[in-house]
Amino acid sequence: MDSSEQDLLKPESIPEGEDAAATVTDVLTEEEQEKLQKDLEKVEEEIQTLSQVLAAKERHLAEIKRKLGITTLSELKQNISKGLHDVASTTVYKKTSETLSHAGQKASAAFSSVGSVITKKLEDVKNSPTFKSFEEKVENIKSKVGGNKQTGDFGEVLNSAANASATEPLTEELENQ
Repeated sequence: MDSSEQDLLKPESIPEGEDAAATVTDVLTEEEQEKLQKDLEKVEEEIQTLSQVLAAKERHLAEIKRKLGITTLSELKQNISKGLHDVASTTVYKKTSETLSHAGQKASAAFSSVGSVITKKLEDVKNSPTFKSFEEKVENIKSKVGGNKQTGDFGEVLNSAANASATEPLTEELENQ
């Protein structure tokens, strides 16, 4: 290229806006326009040729993969596997994994500890004087309502007392009629 062509291709020498094409063609000589038109056609032809070569290479690649039995799915699996391996081998992943493992162990120990504490507290409540007194009162109600039956556990006693309480208003209503 001669210096006049180089000057024409500099960004600052190309006007912008709606009148850009008219202004540039007014500045160019007919010979320069023809030269640029030939360059444009040559570059477009090269692009077309490269596109065709690329398409042919892609077809050839697909044929080779087909012959090797490589499917899109197997490629995807391989890429995912490689990606996971790459992530798993990073120090950030290893540190995060260790931290989460320790956190899980601590959480497990905490839940176990909470369960033990709750069990102990329930045993303490069951053995407390207040609970014993409540249990005795329930036993007394049971003996008054259900006779002198002394068998059964605490749950049966509560059910018996609840049933007796539920039927009392009906019994009184029937007697008043």
